[in-house]
Amino acid sequence: MNVLFDEPGPRGRRRIRIATALAFLLGLGALAFALYQFGVNGQLDPAKWQPYGTWPMWKYLLNGLGGTLLAAGLVLVLAMPLGLLLALGRLSERRWIRLPARTYIEVFRVVPALLMVFMMLFALPRYGLDLPTLWKLVVPLTLNRSAQLAGVFRAGILSLDAGQGEAAAALGLRPRQAMWHVILPQALRHVLPSLISQTVGTVKDTSLGYVLSFAEVITIGKQLASYNRYLVQTYLVVALIYFVVNFTLSRLGRWLERRERRVGHVAAPADPGIV
Repeated sequence: MNVLFDEPGPRGRRRIRIATALAFLLGLGALAFALYQFGVNGQLDPAKWQPYGTWPMWKYLLNGLGGTLLAAGLVLVLAMPLGLLLALGRLSERRWIRLPARTYIEVFRVVPALLMVFMMLFALPRYGLDLPTLWKLVVPLTLNRSAQLAGVFRAGILSLDAGQGEAAAALGLRPRQAMWHVILPQALRHVLPSLISQTVGTVKDTSLGYVLSFAEVITIGKQLASYNRYLVQTYLVVALIYFVVNFTLSRLGRWLERRERRVGHVAAPADPGIV
């Protein structure tokens, strides 16, 4: 069951397959054209790729990957519990809890993360709040990602049958006990693939660290390109690193979704955050 839109029928699935095939062919065509242009302009010269076959170069790039994963990990550790609390607040029957949670979600979900990074970099230090570089990246991303995650958790809770809460009440559980012991464990299991998708988005968002000169993959790539003048080669290698990390996470999310379906649970709700 999908809580955001109806599952497509046979005609819809056929259109999706056709669109996917066309997009794949267009992607292959674009890749072939790009390789042709690189070849014409000498960018496929083995001498320009040779430095990226050495361990010192990869060690430097992996240091940048370490910075990316550190920032992403901190964001997720902070944003997931905050997002869960916001989702519970959004579902609260108490107006004084529900309205602030709703306001937070609506504001930080629509404000661009880059704008918040600029505020951390230029505006707040004028008022005496000058955080370390890592936290100038982590704090804005946490605010943005927690609002996205609140939507995911809320969708997961609402996707459960109302009978779950009624059965818990029949057993003598209070609403708070039913939420923590019956509803939340099931909802979290259902949204696990969507949480993986949010993790992918968080890893990509850490690229905003280049604005702060934080030592993540993009910043390291920029430094390498300035040093060796191999701009195309460097950023293609950086793109490959992002692809490997995010593709692995995406495949993990799909495996978890298939596993949920095999054991008879409802499919995870669609991710209302990133695509």
